[in-house]
Amino acid sequence: MDIYKEIKRLINYGIDKELIYKEDEIYVTNKILEILKLDEYEDINIEKENLENPQSILDTILEYAYENGILKYNTVTYGDLLDTKIMDCFIPRPSEIIRKFYEEYKVKPELATENYYKMSKASNYIRTKRTDKNVRWKTNTDFGELEITINLSKPEKDPKTIAEAKNMKLNAYPKCLLCKENEGYAGRIKHPARQNHRVIPITLCNEDWFIQYSPYVYYNEHSIVFKGKHDPMKITKATFERLLGFVDKFPHYFIGSNADLPIVGGSILSHDHFQAGNHEFPMEIAPILKEINMKGFEDIEVGIVKWPLSVIRIRSEKIDRLVKLASKILDGWRGYSDERVDILSHTNKEPHNTITPIARYKNNKFELDLVLRNNRTSDEHPLGIFHPHSDVHHIKKENIGLIEVMGLAVLPARLKLELELLKECLLGVKNIREYDDLKKHIEWFDYLKDKYKDPNVDFDKILKLEVGKTFERILTDAGVFKQDHKEIEAFERFINSL
Repeated sequence: MDIYKEIKRLINYGIDKELIYKEDEIYVTNKILEILKLDEYEDINIEKENLENPQSILDTILEYAYENGILKYNTVTYGDLLDTKIMDCFIPRPSEIIRKFYEEYKVKPELATENYYKMSKASNYIRTKRTDKNVRWKTNTDFGELEITINLSKPEKDPKTIAEAKNMKLNAYPKCLLCKENEGYAGRIKHPARQNHRVIPITLCNEDWFIQYSPYVYYNEHSIVFKGKHDPMKITKATFERLLGFVDKFPHYFIGSNADLPIVGGSILSHDHFQAGNHEFPMEIAPILKEINMKGFEDIEVGIVKWPLSVIRIRSEKIDRLVKLASKILDGWRGYSDERVDILSHTNKEPHNTITPIARYKNNKFELDLVLRNNRTSDEHPLGIFHPHSDVHHIKKENIGLIEVMGLAVLPARLKLELELLKECLLGVKNIREYDDLKKHIEWFDYLKDKYKDPNVDFDKILKLEVGKTFERILTDAGVFKQDHKEIEAFERFINSL
């Protein structure tokens, strides 16, 4: 292997993506030589390449590093730690990134976020070679077109990494994956490297917050907006003020918050944060099922959204009026019970009701979608009454967080292979009962086998369709008020109680 050639290829990639300029070439080359413990370098002329990402070059460099004792193990985890350090050679210091962002923001907010996103991908902070492997499709349902993703981008831990991690002491720095101290952090076996990570400071409600992109992008410009302080998630009046303040600054983005209770919340409840981005989700284009006239708020458009979850949409040109109404709805919902539809606000002083809020600026008005959530469990549904029920756990049993609430399913990686095997079983090529991993699908398989008896049917399309229909059921399970006449009346009873 000609390591000098690979270094030159990486330099050319950096120049092509405008991560560095020609004047930076010698400096960046020397930084890479230092990481690879090389004392010499031979400049080589090579043809220009048109690469979307640098991973193919980095993989070759990692192979060299392993063969020469620089990389301890040739695994994904150890490789990520080293190639992130290499890519940091191409990234300016935070102050330069921030200055450029706000210079472009003055021209147009879309320009600032677009270029920041491009840099995050070009620097390999967003590993597009992995995220591009995600399987995506759409399914028509009674609630419009739902989006489905099988997540293949998060690397699984290898046995060597798991064994090494057991012997490492616990480290409380950074406190979590969202803390601002991740910027530039070298990483460790139990914590990803973030040397090529840069965050943008913003002010929301006179507080320090930051924008970054998710390394596991599920949609265009998938952003994380996180609080400077490591404070826990809490949905309050201030949440609505922050969300609407954000879309006032970035009107081309939506922004939403996971709920603040277990089961109906996100995966990180310990650090207050939102998710944002430049994407139109299915829930956004869902129509109003019924308009509501709320006393004292006649100036605000209010309606129940036609959606499997229970959504109140409010719209106004005035942020302060939306905040006031949203706070009234939140306070009312926190203490609301209706045993006729299994809704209890508390059991033994444990709160169950909360809201998943989403904000956007649309058609010259600010808009809030308030999704009513309840995390109560029962003997019949130990994981949650308003949570995916056991009959759909073969597809998804994890929490229904913000992204799913808006109509984008993030399904586990195991489904890719399982659906491929199920197709062969449906075609009669293989026997489902010979595969332990498919046992959870047997009831679903029998249903599909009985429903689709035509031997010429396209089972690739059928399985995608049926997974999408199952996601529709999953969202329906999570809705506290179902979309039938009786429960719509119950929904209205809550609104009229405010």
